[in-house]
Amino acid sequence: MSADAAPAYGVDSEVGRLRSVMLHRPGGELRRLTPRNNGALLFDGVPWVERAQEEHDRFAAVLLEHGVEVLYLSALLRECLEFDEAREAVTVGVAADPRLGQTLGRELAAYLSGLEPERLAAVLIEGLTKEEFGPSSSLRHRMMRATEFVIDPLPNTMFTRDSSVWIGDAVAVTSLAMPARRRETTLTGIVYHHHPRFADVPKLYDPSLEHLEGGDVLALAPGVLAVGVGERTTPAGVERLARKVFERGTIRTVLAVPIAQRRATMHLDTVCTMVDRDRMVIYAPAAQRLESYTITPDGDRIAIEGPRRFLDAAADAIGVERIEIVHTGERDVVTAEREQWDDGNNTLALSPGVAVAYERNTVTNGRLERAGIKVLTIPGSELGSGRGGPRCMSCPTSRETLAN
Repeated sequence: MSADAAPAYGVDSEVGRLRSVMLHRPGGELRRLTPRNNGALLFDGVPWVERAQEEHDRFAAVLLEHGVEVLYLSALLRECLEFDEAREAVTVGVAADPRLGQTLGRELAAYLSGLEPERLAAVLIEGLTKEEFGPSSSLRHRMMRATEFVIDPLPNTMFTRDSSVWIGDAVAVTSLAMPARRRETTLTGIVYHHHPRFADVPKLYDPSLEHLEGGDVLALAPGVLAVGVGERTTPAGVERLARKVFERGTIRTVLAVPIAQRRATMHLDTVCTMVDRDRMVIYAPAAQRLESYTITPDGDRIAIEGPRRFLDAAADAIGVERIEIVHTGERDVVTAEREQWDDGNNTLALSPGVAVAYERNTVTNGRLERAGIKVLTIPGSELGSGRGGPRCMSCPTSRETLAN
């Protein structure tokens, strides 16, 4: 689709009909994972790359079959790198890594400047080893092993939800907490600042600000956000975001939701996601335990109330009597824990009552279907090794506004 024919951008809910989404098909960056480095690069295993690509292609096919425009981050980045300004920005940003030192940083900048856009985009995502880079006069380079990275790979790039999130008609390029992921926002920022498709899109946030990740931001309904606070998003990040969206007038209520600071619950969307206007799939032990603080505008200040039970606060903010919930495993704690770990709560709604989920979470999917939710299943045995499901792997750029 050409830029002229692109849909109007904007997202005001989790379940409005999905029109356009940004994905990243995993590639050479996954081939860099080994038992030695996978933990540092935030993967729980070493995925079978070809199978992961097949699984991701099936995910994209489901979206296309349901009328969703699929944008690929790597293609958008490559198109941006045709512009000198974008090339310079990304080259300077990567070469400024203080771990490189002055000499190697200068040499790396020259190396990147000479690459064609397609190769440059690949290197920025897949990484670059000392051996691939070639000779250098720097001490840092001399002391590196041949397989050590001059540019680290970014295997988590396929989780496009985290590095940017749309709120109304504006986009927030987020501030990622984990060192292994921070450069992802450099690439996402290049796309949003330099690609013609997004030239006129207002920017809400940037990576220099307090930590805030897109997986923690749920658009519960038009005007209402829930933002998880835990391993990846800080209270200061939530407050900064709240002030910005209040200033724009697109959001009237932000619910700050503390979540356990551990790997299994790294983001709010690993605990719960919306599957309909007032229905949510949620990790059973969290349903009663989760609390939230309600943040609203108060002139040029913010007002904070709570904490109170999250589901009650969310229902009030949305304007419904209650939010209907589907548990991962109400009394079956073992099943609930297993399927939450396998992203059973991390669904992507394509429209009200229609959601994409990993096929392996049979109990949760069965509960959703009995509740009247149409579940479109995809394989995810390899994709899930990075602890992310269909929602994590997608950044909606356009959804239809929910009709009253």
